[in-house]
This record gives sequence, structure tokens and C-alpha cells, in this order.
Amino acid sequence: MAEENVPRTDVDMVTVLLVDDHPMFLDGLRGAFLPQDGFRVVGVATNAEDAVALSASAAPHVVVLDLGLPDGSGIEVTRRLIGDRADVKVLVLSMSDDDDNILAAMRAGAHGYLIKGADREEILTAMRTVARGGAVFSPRVALRLRAFFDSLAAAPGRSAFPELTPRELEILGLLAGGLTYRQISRELCISDKTVRNHITNIFAKLQVTDRAQAIVRARNAGLGAAAPPPQGNHG
Repeated sequence: MAEENVPRTDVDMVTVLLVDDHPMFLDGLRGAFLPQDGFRVVGVATNAEDAVALSASAAPHVVVLDLGLPDGSGIEVTRRLIGDRADVKVLVLSMSDDDDNILAAMRAGAHGYLIKGADREEILTAMRTVARGGAVFSPRVALRLRAFFDSLAAAPGRSAFPELTPRELEILGLLAGGLTYRQISRELCISDKTVRNHITNIFAKLQVTDRAQAIVRARNAGLGAAAPPPQGNHG
């Protein structure tokens, strides 16, 4: 919903749209942005569609966005917001510090990524940086990114398969090591269905039709064991 009776006449103000599906969190977050600090909240949204509509109508400088929305992914919302308005800046404020989410947000065009629990001054500092066109990440996210990028040079297959996410590369390595789908699910503590979904994505990205072809490509890139690949496409 748009904020009422809040004229946008001060060109020095950073205007803000808040997007989160938790009303109590939204109320607390809204109280963090005060005019005397140089911020004005011009709208709040609790779902993806309202976020996109309000960004178009209120034209905020910065959108503070949660990734978990009831009607869509915050990653897709980020793409839509920036696709509609190239000048808008998106600051993700999420509970997730998962590598895939962080990297997906960056690829979608987010200018910053903070973990919920950040204090008021950290959020305001991040907002000022993002509003000026800079990029900012919470310390936890920065550490995860550094560890991730440090691992790229040492990770077999990363240069050969840049299209794969870190999780997909991990699963491909386990597959090349001779593990079945069920063994992979146990190793990674994820469901069989999730493993099969990842495998389907891997096959599509590598343009292979079955497990044997995927394993050959993986082992040629240095992943897994050197044993002959299993025949067929069974888990």
C-alpha cells in the first residue's frame, strides 16, 4: 500500500519501497527510515505483484526486498523491478545466506544483500551506499562470497561448467563419484525429488540425455572417480 500524505518534494531525500510479507517486521523496518536521516518511505508491499506495481507508481530510489514472498520469488521480483526501471536500486534483506540465493540475487541485479538481524545503522549505511550506486553486503554474506569465490579456483570442473550452480556442481561431483540418487540425497540431507530436480537441470545445462553421458563429461573435467560410468539413467 502507498504511504498517504507524504509529499515527495525534497530532492535530497532517498525514497524507499519496503517489500516483506511479515507485517510486524515491515512496521519495525518502516520505523528505521526517518526524514531526519535522509529517507522517506513511499510505499510498503507484502507480495510480489504489489511490489512491482508500487515501484512503477511511487518510483522509489531504493527497494528493500525480502526473497520469500507468498506469490513469487524475490529474485524474479528483482529482475522485474530492474527491467521496468533501470535506475531503481534493490537491497535484499533476507533470512537466507545460502550461496545460490546470494549469487542469484546478484545476477538478477541486486545492489546489496543483508541478513535479517542487521542493526539499524548497518541498514541505513547500506541504503546510502546502494542509493549512490554502490554495492554492499553484510559481513556474513561477504564471508560466504569470499569463501565461494576462493573455492572456484580449487574446485574441479568449475571452469568447465560455469553454467552450473554450486549445488548442481556438488551433485554432479557426487554422481561422478559413483553415488546413486538416493545416496546423494542422504549425503546432502535433501529429498530424492530435490536431487532428481537438480539432475534434470544438470542434464539440460550440459546438453546430455542420461547419467552415463553426464558422468563422462564430469570425469573428463576432473570430477569424481576414474571408474567406468554406470549404464542407463536409473537412480
